[in-house]
Parts: sequence; C-alpha cells; structure tokens
Amino acid sequence: FFSSLVADAEMLGTPDPELAATMGFSGFGKKARTFDLEAMFEQTRRTAVERSRKVLEAREREKEDQTEKDFRIPCTDSSVSASSATGPGSTLTEREAGCSESEDDSNEALSGPSMQSQSSAKGPAEDTDDDDDDDGEFIGPPLPPGFKDSDDDNDNDDTEEEDSNPVKKIPDSHEITLQHGTKTVSALGLDPSGARLITGGYDYDVKFWDFAGMDASLQAFRSLQPCECHQIKSLQYSSTGDVILVVSGNSQAKVLDRDGFPVMECIKGDQYIVDMTNTKGHTAMLNSGCWHPKIKEEFLTCSNDGTVRTWDVNNEKKHKSIFKPRSVQGKRVIPTTCTYSRDGKLIAAGCQDGSIQIWDRNMSVHTKFHCRQAHASGTDTSCLTFSYDGMVLASRGGDDTLKIWDIRQFKKPLNSAEGLPSFFPMTDCCFSPDDKILVTGTSVKKGGGSGKLFFFYRETFQKLYEIEVTDASVVRCLWHPKLNQIMVGTGNGLAKVYYDPVKSQRGAKLCVVKTKRKERQAETLTQDYIITPHALPMFREPRQRSTRKQLEKDRLDPMKSHKPEPPVAGAGRGGRVGTHGVTLSSYIVKNIALDKTDDSNPREAILRHAKEAEENPYWVAPAYAK
Repeated sequence: FFSSLVADAEMLGTPDPELAATMGFSGFGKKARTFDLEAMFEQTRRTAVERSRKVLEAREREKEDQTEKDFRIPCTDSSVSASSATGPGSTLTEREAGCSESEDDSNEALSGPSMQSQSSAKGPAEDTDDDDDDDGEFIGPPLPPGFKDSDDDNDNDDTEEEDSNPVKKIPDSHEITLQHGTKTVSALGLDPSGARLITGGYDYDVKFWDFAGMDASLQAFRSLQPCECHQIKSLQYSSTGDVILVVSGNSQAKVLDRDGFPVMECIKGDQYIVDMTNTKGHTAMLNSGCWHPKIKEEFLTCSNDGTVRTWDVNNEKKHKSIFKPRSVQGKRVIPTTCTYSRDGKLIAAGCQDGSIQIWDRNMSVHTKFHCRQAHASGTDTSCLTFSYDGMVLASRGGDDTLKIWDIRQFKKPLNSAEGLPSFFPMTDCCFSPDDKILVTGTSVKKGGGSGKLFFFYRETFQKLYEIEVTDASVVRCLWHPKLNQIMVGTGNGLAKVYYDPVKSQRGAKLCVVKTKRKERQAETLTQDYIITPHALPMFREPRQRSTRKQLEKDRLDPMKSHKPEPPVAGAGRGGRVGTHGVTLSSYIVKNIALDKTDDSNPREAILRHAKEAEENPYWVAPAYAK
C-alpha cells in the first residue's frame, strides 16, 4: 500500500499540499541533503592549520620585535666592554655586528652568541624556543660567572640559617589537642603516609583519628577495646600501613586491620614448660613490640617470660624464632623493650639488669653486640631506637638518662644526658627526620610542674630546645618524617600534635581548616515506630523517613503540640482546684513544707545555751567528773 502511494506520487509529480499533509507525506516533494564527511573533515583540518599558522606567525613577529628592542641597549656599550676584555672581546664584536644587522633588517635571523648564551644557560638538552616563559628569562647579555639571582640568595640564606640553627627546623609554632580520655596515653602510631593516627591508653581503649576526615571538633572516628581489660603498651602500623600491631598487658599480641577488625592473635605458650624454646608463644605479660621495617608480615615482641620472639602474620600457631637474653651469670633476664635496626638485620633488646643486647636476626643463640652496664641495674629501659642512617642506637633508661651508642664500639656511650625523670615503662625517644636531633619527654608527679619535650643535638648532646606540653607527664613522642609533625602522648589522656604551617605537610593542617559541622536539632523520639512487616495494608504504619519531618508534622497536629496547662496559683477557678483549699487539712499540708531554717548567726545560736549548760551540766561534764 505504501509503495503504491509513493509510485502514484511520483507519477503525479508534486502532490496536493493539503492531501499530503493529511496523509503525512508532506516531505516527499523535497530532495534529501547528502553529506560528504571526508570533505567536511578535510575542510575543518585546513581551517585549523590556517589558524594555527597565523597564531605562530604572530608569536614569531612578537619575539623578533622583543629581541630587537633588548639587543639595541647592549649595542651602545659594546665598544667600551670590548676594549676592556681580551677573551670575551670577540663575542662582543660579533654581537655588535649582530645588532647592526638587526637594525638594518629586522626580519633576518639574529647572529652572534646571544642565542648560544641562552642555550648554554638553559642546558644543551633544552630547545631555546620551547616556551614563551623561558624566552623571557634569559634575554640580554650573559650573566657574569659569580652572579646569583636575589631570590636564590634569599632561599640559600634561609637554608644556611636553618643548617646553622637546627631549632628553626622544629615544627612547634601551632598545636592541636586530641582528647583520648582521662588516663595515660601509653601508645601512639601513625601510618606511613601520615593519614591516620591511633592512640591507646591505660583505659584499655584504642582510638582511630583520620586527619583528612576530621573537622575542627577533632573527634575520633572509631574507638574499641581490642584486648578487653588490659592496658595498651604499644601500637604500630606495618611498613605498608595495612595492618596494626597491638601489644597489651596480656601475653598475646594482636594484629588488626586499618579499620580495627582482628586479623590474627598470637598463641599463648604453655606456662608449665621450663625451657621457653619449646613453648609456642609467650607465657607472661608483654612489654613491647614492633614491625620488621622491610618484611611486612614479620613482627617482634618481648615479654616478662624472658624471651624476645619474632612472628609471622600468616602463622598464629607458633613463633618464627626466639631470642633469650641472659645476665652475666647466664641467668634469665626480662627484656623491657625491643626493636629492629633500620635494615631489619639486627634485633636489639633492653633488659632489666641494665644491659642492651643485640642479635643477628638469623642467628638467635649468641648476641652479636652487647653492653652490660648500659643503664642502672633494676631499672626498666623504656625505649631503644636506631637512627635513620643505622649507625647510632639511642636508649631511654629508667635511671632518668638518655644515651646514644655506636654499636661497633659498645663499651661506652657516645653521649648521655641526665636528669630526665621517667615514671613510665614506655617513655620513648625518637630522631628527627634529618637525623640531627634527638627528642624525649619527661615525667612529673601530680602537681609537680609541667611535663616537657626536650630536643638534643645529636653530635654534641647540647640541649637545643624544650616545649612545655601540659601539667602531666610526657610519655610518648613521635616525629613523622613525611608530615614533619610531632605527636605527643601525655599522662592526662591527651594526644597533642605540633606542626608548622610552612614546614609541615598535610596531617593536622587538613582538619584545623574545616569548620565544625552544625549539630542537628534535638531529634527526640516523637513516637515509637512499630515495624510489622506482615500486617495488612490498612493497618500498616507509614515508614518514618526522618525525625525532622516527623517533628514538623507533629508541630502541626493540635493534639500532639498542645501546651499543658500551668498549675493554678491562688484560689481555684474554671473547675480546677487551687494549690491549697480552704479546708483545715489543706492548710496543714501547706504549712508542713514551710521552710523553718534559722538565718541568724550560728555562733550566737550556740552561745544562747552556754549559761544553761554551765548551771545545769547534763551531757559532757558528768562524764569527765571523775
């Protein structure tokens, strides 16, 4: 039918417009346009090439005009400078020639060493016409050999000043305070990227802080108790930052993932076996622990059972290897802290007899280095840490000292500082990111002043600087190399972060600029919502979408938003009984509750009975008559 209509239309020529509109064939009389895509693309390409050629020509013209202007100035001085210089004289005469030629004909290419000087200043690999900005930097005669830019001088002066005065490197101009709780913050950990901080304390809590997710209210986004009722001794992120080692007061270390969910728990050893080598895990309270710096699955723990053990995250049934510190008499001694060297090849432990013992990680029988009288015997060495270059070991002793050692000459310390009180078995020390400063905190008794953070110059052990942190002990300190910020855990439940807006990166800078989120209006439960999934539709309640909308609806409801009547004062009215009626009983009830307190002077009230007590002693005097 359709084809026959088309044939008829072709036979008849142009159809009647009214008929065509009625039948819907109004377009049949027109020819369809044909599009040659290739021709269109070719036309577009030519237009683009033409435009870009014009832009390039305009830029070239601008460059030539600029260089001509700049080279006219040196031409006037060329004769004087040419006579004074012997070596560079030839280059100046060439430039004169170049200048005169450019004056005669500006369209010719510039000759002479000017472009050569530009290219030598830029470097042989770079093209002189690379960039408009680069062209603007090296215009004019070449700079003298000893000349430096004024900005570079300022930068160099700043860096030289920082090198000569290391105090300027300490980022302490600003601080934020994170409220962990009310008890001692005994553990701090930052992931390698510096995005998340974890704090643990004597209140058994571990709190997670996300600098990027926090606002200025500085609230932790997660809080948990991974080890029930055991104080947290140590927290550390692994080298990749995906898992956290939790060392607490029990005998089993735990590994959590980034969000606080358990990954593994070390096995508890058999406490009835005497030889600790034959037990699969620790049998007494843990003291410390840390991750291997290179192998992301391996970590280290030390315990009151007198052993230091290494573990694999993938094998929680048994330790990987065991190291047993020994006293001079060959007896068992308790390690109070342990650490790996920066390359992970050495394992160091500080012991209760004051010794520091270091083993090769692959040989657990004999120590590779040891110092018997590193600290006072009977005190807890609370921290050992290697410098970033791996040459120096710092130890924080329970004998109120801080010492640094060269482990190749382990007989006596390179330097030591005294008078740094420490009351906690986890008071630690750390190196600055440039390895030139050593930091530690001090403890104070309640009401005994402020806990301080001390900074010592590593080479001379001169005290560079001190920060008064708070009116409680400074227990933990941590200087993150990427963020260049110092985290401090204190004895009154605070975690402080010190930073400098210029020298520091990210971290605390991210959250202080965010405004506090507005607290929502009190969303009270307006009405209990009963969920009845199998109720008939006529009995089913509409589901509450949000409490705010429900509050608005309830405000419009005259029954729910009815203000209760205030109590009636005075005589009753409107059918309501007053606060007290006219009957005797209501009058008595009202007067029972009246305030009968005597507001007179209490001394006079007592002395009123003094005369009567003298004349007629009844209570005290007869008892002491004989």
